[in-house]
Formats: sequence, C-alpha cells, structure tokens
Amino acid sequence: MLVRKLRMLPVECIVRGYISGSGWKSYKEDQTACGIKLPAGLKESDKLPEPVFTPSTKEELGDHDINISYEQCIEHLEKYYPGKGQKYAEQIRDYTIAIYKKCADYALTKGIIIADTKFEFGLDENDNIVVGDEMLTPDSSRFWPADKYEPGHGQPSFDKQFARDWLLANPHDDWTLPEDVAQKTIDIYLKGYELITGKKLDC
Repeated sequence: MLVRKLRMLPVECIVRGYISGSGWKSYKEDQTACGIKLPAGLKESDKLPEPVFTPSTKEELGDHDINISYEQCIEHLEKYYPGKGQKYAEQIRDYTIAIYKKCADYALTKGIIIADTKFEFGLDENDNIVVGDEMLTPDSSRFWPADKYEPGHGQPSFDKQFARDWLLANPHDDWTLPEDVAQKTIDIYLKGYELITGKKLDC
C-alpha cells in the first residue's frame, strides 16, 4: 500500500446531496443547513437542487464536531494558516463538491444513492491540498438503495445507520454491540460494497 504524509486541515468537509440526518434536523428548525438557506417545502430525504458544502470543526477524540458556516470555515482556517484561510476554504469546498458529484453519478449507475458524505484534506510537502483519510466508506457516507428511495421519511441504507439506531434505542447498555447486531452491520456493509464494486469481499 502506498501512503503519503499530509498535514491535515482542521475541517471535516461534509457535502449533502439530499436532506437527511443533522441537515434535516437543522432544516426543520430554520430552513437552513449550516447557514445555507434551502428551498421551502422540502421533505425528509428530498434531493437538493444542488449539493451543499456544510463543514464542521474537527474536535479532539471524544468531543463532538461543531457544524460551522462557510464564513466560519474561512475564519477557522485563517487561525491556523494566516493569510490563506479563504484560499484553502474555497479549494476544499470546490474539491468536496466536485468529488461528490462524480462519485454520486457513478454510484447511481450501480443502484446506490450517496445522500451525503465526508472528506478530509491535508497539505503535502509543497503545500498542495490533497484528499486524505477515508473516502466514501459506510462510516463516512449515507448509501441508500435507489430502488427503495421514497422521500418523506428516513431511508433504508447500506451504512452505519443500523448500528447507530441500535445504540440510540439502547442508551443504558454498555455500548457493546451484540454479536447479531455486529453481524447484521457487517452484512449491510458488504452488500453496499458488492453493489458499488460488482465484487464480493470474503470476511
């Protein structure tokens, strides 16, 4: 495996093509997602007219990341890279949306809707911005089966939502996933992988 050392930017680059999750929660409160005004009358899981960039801070392990507006993203980066905050913010926004669009178009040909996802970027030895960390995994994305897509409620998915829903429904447990829940989560991940790649993964 080839690896490359990067100095990671302190921003989580979230892009939403559909209104769901925390984006839906924010929309119900004030018709925005991270400060971006969205059209009136959207239903949960509706496709947005255009993908939107909704960044967040990258907090220490155990702390919750904080959703921020694009303007706050510029200010946040400026603190770490004086004089370059706007330049870096523009680049990661544009890269995030461009990568999402290309991958979402491809996934749709395989029967998968990528509702939203997260990218992270870093600087290489020449201060070029390069995508790093994980990309388009079930841990960082919402993958919906296109043949079951129906706006107006949450969607079935090939991602971590099944495990997350179990944890939310069992808040007083010791946070250890039962074997059957863990296996079901594995099966869901594998199904998404097989649909997108056309390959089987033995594990």
